[in-house]
Amino acid sequence: MSAADELDGPFAQRFVAIGDSFTEGVGDIDPTRPNDCRGWADRVAAQLVANDDSWGYANLAIRGKKLQQVLDEQLDAAIALNPTLVTLYAGGNDILRPAVNVDGLMERYRAGVEKLVETGARVVLFTGFDSAKAPLFRVTRGRTAIYNEHVRKISADLGTELVDFWHMKRFQDWRYWDVDRLHLGIAGHTMMAKEVLAVLGEKDEIADPEVDEPPVTSLSERVVAEATWTKDYFVPWVKRRLTGTSSGDGMRAKYPKLTSRVW
Repeated sequence: MSAADELDGPFAQRFVAIGDSFTEGVGDIDPTRPNDCRGWADRVAAQLVANDDSWGYANLAIRGKKLQQVLDEQLDAAIALNPTLVTLYAGGNDILRPAVNVDGLMERYRAGVEKLVETGARVVLFTGFDSAKAPLFRVTRGRTAIYNEHVRKISADLGTELVDFWHMKRFQDWRYWDVDRLHLGIAGHTMMAKEVLAVLGEKDEIADPEVDEPPVTSLSERVVAEATWTKDYFVPWVKRRLTGTSSGDGMRAKYPKLTSRVW
């Protein structure tokens, strides 16, 4: 029996998602699900299964992982599941480090994508988000732009699908993000699922997310909000960087084996 048959298969079509918190679904809070989150990949999988019950789904992504960790810990596991569709987003956590060789990083990325393409699976890649309107992360915008050019070139060379997050200006509206400002929120993950389904050419029955009107706040309220965010989210993030720890330490993949139970 293969790894692809270990849960509730076998499946004629197999979607395997690999990466970091973006793909794990952090920010799309759902205490009823593994790791307490849902996310765009779960939403895409649920729609694929609704469209065709021959689909199985595995999600190996874990928050906080850097590119080499994704390649070392998830790539072979994904290939062992004999995927027909693979999504990969990784490298964002590397870009946020104080120093990174983006060109060297993307050589390893290309090698990983080549291995996925060689399986015969349909491969979907993502560009990084444009942080032009995110004051804290604006300094990494140039790195992300270089990363994106590599992703586009690799995608074109190897014939993969591409979800171009950089050009999705809708996501520069903070209402699509979680309160930590690092991860998409429920509305953001819902919209990303719709974007991925569009790239795949799949029927999309996911309702457009509703977002509240932005509140009118005074200067003093904004100052308090910034101070609260700094204490609750930015300081812990910096502490993890300085201590070499990760939000994903000790965590397991949400769906390490193929399943169709992702409603």
